[in-house]
Amino acid sequence: MALTALIGRRLLIGVFILLIVSALVFAGTEILPGDVATAILGQSATPELVALIRERLGLDDPVYLRYLHWLGGLVTGNLGTSLVNGADLGGEVGVRLFNTFFLALLTASVAVPLSIVLGLLSALKPNSILDRAISTVSLALISLPDFLTAIILVTLFAVTWKLFPAIVNIRSDDGITDIMRALVLPVSALVFTVLAHMVRMTRTVVLDVLTSQPIEMALLKGVPRWRILIVHALPNALAPIVNVIALNLAYLISGIVVIETLFNVLGLGRFTVESVQNRDIPAVQVCAMIFCAVYVLLNLLADVISIIANPRLRHPK
Repeated sequence: MALTALIGRRLLIGVFILLIVSALVFAGTEILPGDVATAILGQSATPELVALIRERLGLDDPVYLRYLHWLGGLVTGNLGTSLVNGADLGGEVGVRLFNTFFLALLTASVAVPLSIVLGLLSALKPNSILDRAISTVSLALISLPDFLTAIILVTLFAVTWKLFPAIVNIRSDDGITDIMRALVLPVSALVFTVLAHMVRMTRTVVLDVLTSQPIEMALLKGVPRWRILIVHALPNALAPIVNVIALNLAYLISGIVVIETLFNVLGLGRFTVESVQNRDIPAVQVCAMIFCAVYVLLNLLADVISIIANPRLRHPK
């Protein structure tokens, strides 16, 4: 019962945060300079046409009514229509969101296991040559911005050695091998971007657990170090590791804009950039809400996993 109450409380907090975020997103797009109707009409804008467009879009209604109408549409699944081509945003966003999630899922399937294994190997023998090598590479990757990592990968593997394509150009008749080959460089760039933080957090947390008195007593009794690491240290270090993994997975969804733009991936990040350039306010609002919702939901999931994994959180005094 206590666990259910804690999870329910976290969910209510998440809903409240999303409500606040929706107000901030709507307010942020409302205060953008310029007039949406004038931007849509361009050079053909006349006072009569501007007034007609504003009436059709409901721009003359009070701000709170437009916000409630927009929020109601989001809740019921009506994402609105694009101001650029009049298309339904639900279908457009659905395709782009699938591509972004697919790219993020591939990245997570590589980055998460690899980061945990490297973190455990680094913590298993601290200050060894392997530990120093992993720490050095991690620090170097943290220092490199994602666009620079992508440019280096393209320069080496696409331009110099011609092993992989520089841009993602997937056709409907491509097989799974062609698709995976096209996604190697963007996935690698994202893996290098998020890997270092997870490796260093895993190493730090596991080392803290290994220096505790019960672990030291088990070592003195002759329990193998690998068994202590896997059976005892890793489960106790699970909560902070899950938190940093959730934060990095949230980045994969919301911070993937640069990588999608560089590699020509038709995902939600690139769609956001195009919507901002075209001043497509409904599309910008929907994309911002999706990014914020994913970020909040992943943090909620991390909190729930931490509560389940930690008895002190499951049974608070």
